[in-house]
Amino acid sequence: MTNSVSTGRERVQEMLERAVAEMGVPGIVAEVHDDDGRWFGSAGVADIATGRPRQEGEYLHVGSAGKAFTAAALLRLEADGRLSIDDPVEKWLPGALNVNGYDGNRITIRHLLGNTGGLFPTGLAPELARRYATRSAFDTHRLAAWTTDELLELAVSQPPVHEPGTAFTYSNGGYHLAGLIIEEVTGSSYEEEVERTVIEPLGLRNTYVRPAEDTGYPEPHPRAYTGLFLKEGADPTDVTSENWPSMLEDPGLPLLDTTEFNTSWVWAAGNVVSTTAEITRAFQALTTGGLLPPAQHRAMWTMVPTEGGNWLPHSAYGLGVFGLDEAVTGGLPLRGMAGSVHGSHLFVVGTADGEQTITVHTNIECTSWDIIFRAVEARFGLPPVEGV
Repeated sequence: MTNSVSTGRERVQEMLERAVAEMGVPGIVAEVHDDDGRWFGSAGVADIATGRPRQEGEYLHVGSAGKAFTAAALLRLEADGRLSIDDPVEKWLPGALNVNGYDGNRITIRHLLGNTGGLFPTGLAPELARRYATRSAFDTHRLAAWTTDELLELAVSQPPVHEPGTAFTYSNGGYHLAGLIIEEVTGSSYEEEVERTVIEPLGLRNTYVRPAEDTGYPEPHPRAYTGLFLKEGADPTDVTSENWPSMLEDPGLPLLDTTEFNTSWVWAAGNVVSTTAEITRAFQALTTGGLLPPAQHRAMWTMVPTEGGNWLPHSAYGLGVFGLDEAVTGGLPLRGMAGSVHGSHLFVVGTADGEQTITVHTNIECTSWDIIFRAVEARFGLPPVEGV
């Protein structure tokens, strides 16, 4: 009789190998927790130049999975009676949102954390594109740090896209505002508060918020690679949802090594470094209620639909976390955290009790949602999701 645990792990290993062979991923790892314990698998390389393989214990940029850390820090402050997530932004950051059509009296902390405040998608800001959209621009600006004043200006540099609380639009800018609120309420830095409220209580010894000046990672770590750029000379402001394929550079060009890169532009929206083991532990604590009191735990996992909101399809979003639509999971409730930044893509998906999980990292950014769904299908034995 075939062991179902072994079969599931074999399916995950096959998925890893297909990601390298068919999806342009240089290197990929997966950590699985199931009824038989823990399993780690890998495929591809950590370093294209040397052929060094991926390994356990690598330090990884988790991208927007770090939003859950920001949300948890604010929810901890609420539990301690220092704020309410239904406080308007104006209460803590007077005037910060009263520009360009925003209203700080109508947008709450809950809106910021749930991406329902109407802030425009910060990743589409012209200033970000100017710095990073082409290879030459990226190389020019890759080591430059962003200040929190610059991030605040970026967050409100375009008008709102909908009324507060009426829809979902994924926006890093809301999380930059959330980070500033943490600093205003506590008098400590955002980094210190995430350490105090999340990292230390969970005993995450290999997890930290990346300092603004950092441009590298501790050893061991994979090299990071990017191949998604506009053609040289292209004007990022000319890109539309219809013409963007024609604006991209030749797909045959070699990947650019982006390992040495200052990622302070993501700050409170996801500038956390961790390992597959520790980000899994963080997810398990957040999904089971092991970190936050019951009221704040419920708030974190209260979901809104994400359709049309520039985020993972077939999902709903809570406060820094998401759930997959049970119509595509065969009725199995699955939750997760996920993020992508130049040269790094990480996600963890698991059951609400935290006992069945898969954590995956690629040393290239997310170029499609396909890899998340293929990993979930392999890990949980689900049928393929169409149209991703």
